[in-house]
Amino acid sequence: MDEFILIFRHQDGSKVASPEQMQTWMKQTMDWIQSIAAKGKFVSGTALPFADARVVHHKGIVTNGPFGDIKETIGGFIIVKAESPEEAAEFAKGSPVLQGDGNTVEVRKIAKNDGVH
Repeated sequence: MDEFILIFRHQDGSKVASPEQMQTWMKQTMDWIQSIAAKGKFVSGTALPFADARVVHHKGIVTNGPFGDIKETIGGFIIVKAESPEEAAEFAKGSPVLQGDGNTVEVRKIAKNDGVH
């Protein structure tokens, strides 16, 4: 069984949810993660807050950010165990992130430490 990272991409970082919307979304997310954990396939995950974020550019230039005026932001990720990329994609289909117009969940296999990618 392999591990896959599910990366939550938000299309419009300028849209800020109300506290009520955030609470609903968080409950939906926790329920979704619990459904994966119940199958013994959840490994780990976290949100990626913007507070104190930095972007390191070419030639070592460091800026504050990312900020809402960028086209796409990464809001967080989870790591799951799956038999195939298709199974991992099925998990991704249940993500509440996909309720947002233009949002996506990128599914990537995590390379093992055996030297084979």
